[in-house]
Amino acid sequence: MAKKPVVEERKKPTRKSRNVEVKSTDGTIHFPEGFPAEVKEIVGRVGNRGGLIQVLCQIQTGRDQNKAIRRNVKGPVRVGDVVILLETEIEAQRIGGGRRGKRRK
Repeated sequence: MAKKPVVEERKKPTRKSRNVEVKSTDGTIHFPEGFPAEVKEIVGRVGNRGGLIQVLCQIQTGRDQNKAIRRNVKGPVRVGDVVILLETEIEAQRIGGGRRGKRRK
């Protein structure tokens, strides 16, 4: 008797299952759609050991087209590169904490 292929149902992506590919019955793998964004400025290195680079990028397509957003990128990146964002609503925190109007003494 032939085994049936394993089929995972599409669920709303959660934090743990965001990068999981979904297998369909015909054997193809479908990845979530992404939004291309061009890197306009490199803000600086972030993280405990500087393993991430914070960039300012401009979204090229989708609902938030031409919106400039701050994101953290892992790996080498240069100005002019295109990165694929899985979501365009959440923005990375500013380096230095973003003082929100408080003056430094």
